Amino acid sequence: MPDTHPFDAEPRFVTANGLRIAYHEAGEGPLALLIHGFPDTPHGFRDVVGALVDAGYRVVAPFTRGYAPTQAPGGSKIVLEELAEDALALIDALGDGHAALLVGHDWGAATVYLAAAMAPQKIGRMVAVGIPHPATIRPSARLLWLGRHFVTLRLPFALARMRRRGFSEVDTMYRRWSPTWDFGPEETASVKACFAHPESLDAAVAYYRGARPGHVPPPLRAKIEVPTLAVAGRDDPALAPSAYEAAARRFDAEYRVVALAGGHFVHRESPEGFRDAVLEFAAG
Repeated sequence: MPDTHPFDAEPRFVTANGLRIAYHEAGEGPLALLIHGFPDTPHGFRDVVGALVDAGYRVVAPFTRGYAPTQAPGGSKIVLEELAEDALALIDALGDGHAALLVGHDWGAATVYLAAAMAPQKIGRMVAVGIPHPATIRPSARLLWLGRHFVTLRLPFALARMRRRGFSEVDTMYRRWSPTWDFGPEETASVKACFAHPESLDAAVAYYRGARPGHVPPPLRAKIEVPTLAVAGRDDPALAPSAYEAAARRFDAEYRVVALAGGHFVHRESPEGFRDAVLEFAAG
């Protein structure tokens, strides 16, 4: 991982939900748990960490299930329910007894939605980035095309091809989902290093093997009772800010939508705007 992140150089480890989970940490105070998506690592949250520490949080950013150096769980599939259980177990293991601030991007966003639905008493406020409430996403030809990795990553040759190409597909996905972002190789270096561990790449793909199109976990059928900030990218080619606004009916608590310049990786494309939005929301 590049030395541009504000965490300690070496990750720490904790056993949670039966898994040895690696995480980076900074600061002291109530827990702020930052959950990355695909293809990413805790590196993706580096621009918001210092501000949360200054605001009085203990910031913890885990490598999610299977992403090295977190333990690979084995098995061919990983399902969203397991990811939500991991997040709640991390709150129990690393929190200070107060309700946590949860921030998630992509798969991390889907995780925090479900975790909040499963155990709202453990979460004070949450921020979801890049994905509206999963029960509100409606398929379209454009969305299916931009999300074709849900199919292609399951193909038998997918892993071997990614390794053979030096994980160049990671850069391709970033350009596809964030077409206005002119990023450098440092932005994808950490995830490529992670995927160089064969078990990590297999685990990342297992998320897609476990995905069930149209399936809404039962807890997400009820309204979420945790105050939520949804962060959308104005230049996201797949999901417009209006998709997040339409999700308001799924919440029985404060619900805000902030649209910033950028695509699917909007938290990295508009780091100052994202930081300010999170701090204002976290302050209540």
